[in-house]
Amino acid sequence: MNPKNSIAAALVSALVMSELATQACAQQASFNKLADLPFTQGRPTQEAAQILRDELLFQRATQTYLWALPLINTLGMQVGSEKTFGAGYNVLPIWKRRLDAKTLVTTPNSDVLYAMSYIDLGRDGPMVMEAPPELQGILLDVWQRPIPVDGGKFFGDVGLFGPDEGKGGKFLLLPPSYKGEVPDGYYVYRSATNNVFVFLRGFYKDPKNLTPAVTHLEQTKIYPLNGAAGAKPMTYPDASGVPVNMLPSSDGNAFDQLKLLVDSEGANLAGPDWLGMLAAIGIVKGQPFNPDAQTREILDRAAKTGYEMSRVIGFSDKVSGLSFRVYPDRQWLNPFADGTPANPGGSKNDSWENVAGAYPYLALDARIWMFTNYYSISPGMMSQTPGKGAKYMISFTDSGGTPLSGDTSYRLNLPANIPAALFWSVTLYDAANASGLDNGQPFPSLGSRDKPVQNADGSTDLYLGPKAPEGKKANWLATVPGKGYFAIIRLYGPKEPAIDKSWKPGDIEKVK
Repeated sequence: MNPKNSIAAALVSALVMSELATQACAQQASFNKLADLPFTQGRPTQEAAQILRDELLFQRATQTYLWALPLINTLGMQVGSEKTFGAGYNVLPIWKRRLDAKTLVTTPNSDVLYAMSYIDLGRDGPMVMEAPPELQGILLDVWQRPIPVDGGKFFGDVGLFGPDEGKGGKFLLLPPSYKGEVPDGYYVYRSATNNVFVFLRGFYKDPKNLTPAVTHLEQTKIYPLNGAAGAKPMTYPDASGVPVNMLPSSDGNAFDQLKLLVDSEGANLAGPDWLGMLAAIGIVKGQPFNPDAQTREILDRAAKTGYEMSRVIGFSDKVSGLSFRVYPDRQWLNPFADGTPANPGGSKNDSWENVAGAYPYLALDARIWMFTNYYSISPGMMSQTPGKGAKYMISFTDSGGTPLSGDTSYRLNLPANIPAALFWSVTLYDAANASGLDNGQPFPSLGSRDKPVQNADGSTDLYLGPKAPEGKKANWLATVPGKGYFAIIRLYGPKEPAIDKSWKPGDIEKVK
């Protein structure tokens, strides 16, 4: 190495360390200021009282944002979708030409077709979703918890992992505490909230011919239980290529969205403690929410801080003492890395409760980890049955633990006989917001259906970087200089070597 470069690097490192030390001192001084505010004769001064009131509002709002992140994730998708494509049980946007970087939503899969809709059972009453055979989907409440199905065996899934076992049929969605008659001929899903998220996937065989998959999704019908004849006609807007922001709100608008949800749900949303926290920042069912300018500014700062805190948690490989590493000697992560075929959720269930100890409790940081970067969960997605469901592996860093950078060139080796019965893919996501990386390629993904070139030993090398290595363009995913990103491997229909972890992908390694 050039001695001058070494000196320059050392100076930069020293400056960074000095700046960090200065920031740490400033933060400690801020804590000390709060702890040492003046009291006179046992009472806070007027100035101290105002500072502490503002700090109390800020802290309560920040923690409320983090607790409510699954709701904020759902609301981000719903608000963005309905603003762009229209609202109502009859509106089912479909990404008919796959989902590209124009759709801002957390970690979408460009290798299947998406269809997403939002239903309000409190407003419209019990609803029926009529689905064709082989439709794959999930019915989730507004917390994105899989909705339990009568009989106690199924939760949320529709299709292969659902009660219809892929045969299709009529799926009845009932609102909380429904006491009415339940007619025969339906698979009955009892939601804990009025608001329901409908998430459907369409699978295609040939990426050059998506029409059969679109036609299949368009056979889905949603209508009121007691009003099929007079139901609004279904519409299926084409969402592909349409600029739309469906990301979780990261500013004070999150609290305005939560207010609408509290008005819609009331006690369905949470217990008295957290409804009390919402009330403490001014959000109460049926009461106006009109913060003054100072309060609005504090709420905005709190939401932005909460979002940034969620990103800190979301890029961790260990949460609340539990490692998310799929393999001890690799960087690949999964929030259910401790799952087994007999217990796919491991220490957590699909409502993000830690059930490993003497009593269950909310695995709050694990839930935050999930909903800052991803959405939707169900038994089918967590399944470890060979040939069914999917296996997901996430990497934020290279083999040395350094965050992935768009300025650097990398190689990812996938050993021979990639264990995916249906298909596999690798997709890149923007580190700033977890949406698909806008890298100038049609889609930020590359997989088996793209037919990348294999090595002589049957393994596959994929190249990630700002420029394609010479002769490797078919195996190249573009990155964006100056922009961080992360990668997800998806194995659809994972085979036994994926389940028992005998097949193991290489780490993402720097190349010259």
